Amino acid sequence: MQHRRPRLSKKAKSLAAATVALAAAAGVTVAQADESNKKCTAFDTITLGKYYVNNNLWGQDKGTGTQCVWDNSRSGSTVSWGTDYTWANNSKGTDADVKSYASTVLGWHWGWKADKAATGLPIRVGDRKPVKTTWDFAVSADPGAMNVAYDLWLHTKNTADWQDQPTDEIMIWLNRQGGAGPLGTKHSSVSLGGAMWDLYEGDIGWKVHSFVRRTNTTKASLNLDDFTQALVRRKLLSNDKYVSGIESGTEVFKGKGRLDTKSYSVDIG
Repeated sequence: MQHRRPRLSKKAKSLAAATVALAAAAGVTVAQADESNKKCTAFDTITLGKYYVNNNLWGQDKGTGTQCVWDNSRSGSTVSWGTDYTWANNSKGTDADVKSYASTVLGWHWGWKADKAATGLPIRVGDRKPVKTTWDFAVSADPGAMNVAYDLWLHTKNTADWQDQPTDEIMIWLNRQGGAGPLGTKHSSVSLGGAMWDLYEGDIGWKVHSFVRRTNTTKASLNLDDFTQALVRRKLLSNDKYVSGIESGTEVFKGKGRLDTKSYSVDIG
Protein backbone atom coordinates (compact mmCIF):
# COMPACT_ATOMS: atom_id res chain seq x y z
CA MET A 1 0.00 0.00 0.00
CA GLN A 2 1.45 3.36 -0.91
CA HIS A 3 2.20 5.78 1.87
CA ARG A 4 0.62 8.71 0.07
CA ARG A 5 -1.85 8.74 -2.77
CA PRO A 6 -1.09 10.66 -5.97
CA ARG A 7 -2.63 14.06 -6.37
CA LEU A 8 -2.70 16.27 -9.44
CA SER A 9 -1.15 19.72 -9.58
CA LYS A 10 -0.87 22.49 -12.14
CA LYS A 11 2.05 22.08 -14.48
CA ALA A 12 5.09 24.10 -13.53
CA LYS A 13 4.95 27.43 -15.30
CA SER A 14 8.67 27.63 -15.94
CA LEU A 15 11.75 25.46 -15.73
CA ALA A 16 13.65 28.35 -14.20
CA ALA A 17 12.47 28.86 -10.64
CA ALA A 18 13.79 31.66 -8.52
CA THR A 19 16.37 30.29 -6.09
CA VAL A 20 15.91 31.24 -2.47
CA ALA A 21 19.31 31.64 -0.80
CA LEU A 22 20.12 29.56 2.25
CA ALA A 23 20.89 32.55 4.43
CA ALA A 24 22.11 31.88 7.93
CA ALA A 25 19.52 34.22 9.38
CA ALA A 26 16.73 32.28 7.71
CA GLY A 27 17.65 28.71 8.53
CA VAL A 28 20.25 26.00 8.89
CA THR A 29 23.11 26.49 6.46
CA VAL A 30 24.75 23.70 4.54
CA ALA A 31 27.83 24.00 6.73
CA GLN A 32 25.76 23.69 9.92
CA ALA A 33 23.73 20.66 8.87
CA ASP A 34 24.74 17.38 10.53
CA GLU A 35 24.26 14.82 7.79
CA SER A 36 26.02 11.95 9.59
CA ASN A 37 22.66 10.18 9.99
CA LYS A 38 21.71 10.63 6.34
CA LYS A 39 19.24 8.09 4.96
CA CYS A 40 18.54 7.76 1.25
CA THR A 41 16.35 4.68 0.83
CA ALA A 42 12.65 5.16 0.10
CA PHE A 43 10.58 5.31 3.30
CA ASP A 44 13.61 5.27 5.58
CA THR A 45 12.70 6.86 8.92
CA ILE A 46 14.53 8.63 11.74
CA THR A 47 12.86 8.81 15.15
CA LEU A 48 12.91 12.21 16.87
CA GLY A 49 10.98 11.85 20.11
CA LYS A 50 7.24 12.00 19.39
CA TYR A 51 7.94 12.68 15.68
CA TYR A 52 9.73 10.74 12.99
CA VAL A 53 11.29 11.92 9.73
CA ASN A 54 10.03 9.95 6.73
CA ASN A 55 11.91 9.80 3.42
CA ASN A 56 8.54 9.51 1.71
CA LEU A 57 9.19 8.84 -1.98
CA TRP A 58 5.61 7.85 -2.75
CA GLY A 59 5.71 9.12 -6.37
CA GLN A 60 9.16 7.83 -7.30
CA ASP A 61 7.75 5.56 -10.03
CA LYS A 62 6.97 8.74 -12.03
CA GLY A 63 10.54 10.06 -11.83
CA THR A 64 14.24 9.42 -11.93
CA GLY A 65 16.35 10.69 -9.07
CA THR A 66 17.42 10.46 -5.45
CA GLN A 67 16.41 11.98 -2.13
CA CYS A 68 17.87 11.80 1.36
CA VAL A 69 16.84 12.91 4.85
CA TRP A 70 18.82 13.55 8.03
CA ASP A 71 18.29 14.85 11.54
CA ASN A 72 20.20 17.65 13.24
CA SER A 73 18.84 17.94 16.79
CA ARG A 74 15.94 17.59 19.21
CA SER A 75 15.16 19.58 22.36
CA GLY A 76 11.82 18.76 23.95
CA SER A 77 9.16 19.12 21.26
CA THR A 78 11.45 21.15 18.95
CA VAL A 79 13.37 19.35 16.22
CA SER A 80 15.71 20.18 13.36
CA TRP A 81 16.15 18.12 10.20
CA GLY A 82 16.81 18.35 6.47
CA THR A 83 16.36 16.80 3.05
CA ASP A 84 18.01 17.17 -0.35
CA TYR A 85 16.87 15.82 -3.69
CA THR A 86 17.32 15.61 -7.45
CA TRP A 87 14.27 14.57 -9.50
CA ALA A 88 13.46 14.45 -13.21
CA ASN A 89 10.44 13.01 -15.02
CA ASN A 90 10.69 9.54 -16.50
CA SER A 91 8.53 8.10 -19.29
CA LYS A 92 5.62 7.69 -16.84
CA GLY A 93 5.87 11.12 -15.23
CA THR A 94 5.01 14.72 -15.99
CA ASP A 95 5.56 18.09 -14.33
CA ALA A 96 2.17 17.58 -12.66
CA ASP A 97 3.28 14.46 -10.75
CA VAL A 98 4.61 14.76 -7.20
CA LYS A 99 7.67 12.56 -6.75
CA SER A 100 8.14 12.81 -2.99
CA TYR A 101 7.06 14.33 0.31
CA ALA A 102 9.98 14.01 2.72
CA SER A 103 8.49 15.12 6.01
CA THR A 104 8.22 14.95 9.76
CA VAL A 105 5.28 12.86 10.98
CA LEU A 106 3.35 13.38 14.20
CA GLY A 107 0.69 10.74 14.77
CA TRP A 108 -1.02 8.69 12.08
CA HIS A 109 0.49 7.94 8.68
CA TRP A 110 -1.24 4.79 7.47
CA GLY A 111 -0.70 3.46 10.97
CA TRP A 112 1.25 4.54 14.06
CA LYS A 113 5.03 4.33 14.29
CA ALA A 114 5.77 6.40 17.41
CA ASP A 115 4.08 6.00 20.79
CA LYS A 116 0.48 7.04 20.09
CA ALA A 117 -0.09 8.48 23.57
CA ALA A 118 2.96 10.76 23.27
CA THR A 119 1.67 12.42 20.09
CA GLY A 120 -1.45 13.96 21.67
CA LEU A 121 -3.46 12.70 18.69
CA PRO A 122 -6.11 12.15 17.54
CA ILE A 123 -8.14 15.22 18.52
CA ARG A 124 -11.77 15.97 17.68
CA VAL A 125 -12.19 19.08 15.51
CA GLY A 126 -15.15 20.31 17.55
CA ASP A 127 -13.21 20.18 20.82
CA ARG A 128 -11.28 23.27 19.66
CA LYS A 129 -7.97 22.23 21.18
CA PRO A 130 -5.19 24.65 20.22
CA VAL A 131 -2.56 23.11 17.96
CA LYS A 132 0.35 25.53 18.17
CA THR A 133 3.15 25.08 15.68
CA THR A 134 6.31 26.95 14.71
CA TRP A 135 8.50 26.29 11.69
CA ASP A 136 11.70 28.11 10.69
CA PHE A 137 13.31 26.81 7.50
CA ALA A 138 15.41 27.61 4.45
CA VAL A 139 14.60 26.29 1.00
CA SER A 140 16.22 26.17 -2.45
CA ALA A 141 14.98 24.84 -5.78
CA ASP A 142 17.32 25.24 -8.75
CA PRO A 143 15.56 24.83 -11.13
CA GLY A 144 12.37 23.02 -10.30
CA ALA A 145 8.89 22.95 -8.88
CA MET A 146 8.11 22.19 -5.24
CA ASN A 147 6.31 23.40 -2.15
CA VAL A 148 6.87 23.50 1.60
CA ALA A 149 3.66 22.55 3.38
CA TYR A 150 1.89 21.06 6.36
CA ASP A 151 -0.28 18.01 5.71
CA LEU A 152 -3.07 17.03 8.12
CA TRP A 153 -5.00 13.75 7.99
CA LEU A 154 -8.56 13.36 9.31
CA HIS A 155 -10.82 10.39 10.03
CA THR A 156 -14.37 9.80 11.21
CA LYS A 157 -13.15 7.89 14.28
CA ASN A 158 -10.45 8.23 16.92
CA THR A 159 -9.22 4.64 16.46
CA ALA A 160 -7.91 4.89 12.89
CA ASP A 161 -5.10 2.46 12.02
CA TRP A 162 -3.19 1.37 8.90
CA GLN A 163 -6.26 0.02 7.09
CA ASP A 164 -8.41 3.15 7.53
CA GLN A 165 -8.53 5.57 4.61
CA PRO A 166 -8.84 9.22 5.65
CA THR A 167 -11.92 11.26 4.81
CA ASP A 168 -10.12 14.59 4.59
CA GLU A 169 -6.63 15.96 4.00
CA ILE A 170 -5.69 19.56 4.83
CA MET A 171 -2.60 21.07 3.23
CA ILE A 172 -1.16 24.42 4.31
CA TRP A 173 1.32 25.73 1.74
CA LEU A 174 3.86 28.17 3.19
CA ASN A 175 6.18 28.37 0.21
CA ARG A 176 6.10 27.27 -3.43
CA GLN A 177 8.59 27.43 -6.27
CA GLY A 178 8.53 26.90 -10.02
CA GLY A 179 4.79 27.35 -10.55
CA ALA A 180 3.74 24.43 -8.30
CA GLY A 181 -0.01 24.49 -7.69
CA PRO A 182 -2.57 22.62 -5.57
CA LEU A 183 -5.22 20.09 -6.45
CA GLY A 184 -8.70 21.23 -7.40
CA THR A 185 -10.24 24.65 -7.90
CA LYS A 186 -10.21 27.84 -5.88
CA HIS A 187 -13.10 28.02 -3.43
CA SER A 188 -12.47 31.22 -1.46
CA SER A 189 -9.86 33.29 0.37
CA VAL A 190 -9.26 33.68 4.08
CA SER A 191 -7.10 35.70 6.46
CA LEU A 192 -5.42 33.51 9.08
CA GLY A 193 -2.28 33.81 11.17
CA GLY A 194 -1.47 37.28 9.86
CA ALA A 195 -1.52 36.28 6.17
CA MET A 196 -3.92 35.83 3.26
CA TRP A 197 -4.53 32.34 1.91
CA ASP A 198 -6.36 31.02 -1.15
CA LEU A 199 -8.40 27.91 -0.37
CA TYR A 200 -8.63 25.17 -3.01
CA GLU A 201 -10.99 22.18 -2.93
CA GLY A 202 -10.33 18.84 -4.62
CA ASP A 203 -11.04 15.13 -4.28
CA ILE A 204 -8.85 12.03 -4.78
CA GLY A 205 -11.08 9.52 -3.02
CA TRP A 206 -11.02 11.77 0.03
CA LYS A 207 -11.47 15.54 0.19
CA VAL A 208 -8.33 17.65 -0.14
CA HIS A 209 -8.47 21.19 1.28
CA SER A 210 -5.41 23.29 0.36
CA PHE A 211 -4.62 26.66 1.94
CA VAL A 212 -2.03 28.37 -0.29
CA ARG A 213 -0.27 31.39 1.20
CA ARG A 214 -0.35 34.31 -1.24
CA THR A 215 3.21 35.34 -0.38
CA ASN A 216 6.03 32.92 0.34
CA THR A 217 7.48 32.72 3.82
CA THR A 218 10.23 30.73 5.55
CA LYS A 219 8.83 31.19 9.06
CA ALA A 220 5.47 30.23 10.51
CA SER A 221 3.82 30.51 13.90
CA LEU A 222 0.29 29.16 13.59
CA ASN A 223 -2.61 27.58 15.43
CA LEU A 224 -3.72 24.78 13.13
CA ASP A 225 -7.14 24.79 14.78
CA ASP A 226 -7.75 28.11 12.99
CA PHE A 227 -7.53 26.28 9.67
CA THR A 228 -9.86 23.43 10.59
CA GLN A 229 -12.40 25.93 11.94
CA ALA A 230 -12.17 28.00 8.75
CA LEU A 231 -13.34 24.86 6.91
CA VAL A 232 -16.10 24.21 9.47
CA ARG A 233 -17.43 27.76 9.01
CA ARG A 234 -17.60 27.17 5.26
CA LYS A 235 -19.39 23.83 5.81
CA LEU A 236 -16.47 21.99 4.17
CA LEU A 237 -15.58 20.00 7.30
CA SER A 238 -17.67 18.69 10.20
CA ASN A 239 -16.83 19.13 13.88
CA ASP A 240 -17.11 15.38 14.49
CA LYS A 241 -14.00 14.56 12.40
CA TYR A 242 -10.71 13.67 14.11
CA VAL A 243 -7.27 15.05 13.26
CA SER A 244 -5.14 11.90 13.33
CA GLY A 245 -1.85 13.03 11.78
CA ILE A 246 0.14 16.24 11.31
CA GLU A 247 3.06 16.28 8.88
CA SER A 248 5.44 18.93 7.54
CA GLY A 249 7.81 18.77 4.61
CA THR A 250 8.35 19.42 0.92
CA GLU A 251 6.41 18.08 -2.05
CA VAL A 252 8.77 17.85 -5.03
CA PHE A 253 7.52 17.81 -8.62
CA LYS A 254 10.93 18.08 -10.30
CA GLY A 255 14.35 19.69 -10.03
CA LYS A 256 17.25 19.87 -7.60
CA GLY A 257 17.08 21.45 -4.18
CA ARG A 258 16.93 21.08 -0.42
CA LEU A 259 14.91 21.99 2.64
CA ASP A 260 16.71 22.77 5.89
CA THR A 261 14.52 23.01 8.97
CA LYS A 262 16.21 25.10 11.65
CA SER A 263 13.44 24.48 14.17
CA TYR A 264 10.00 22.88 14.12
CA SER A 265 7.48 22.09 16.82
CA VAL A 266 3.85 21.09 17.34
CA ASP A 267 2.20 21.37 20.77
CA ILE A 268 -1.42 20.29 21.33
CA GLY A 269 -3.72 21.57 24.04
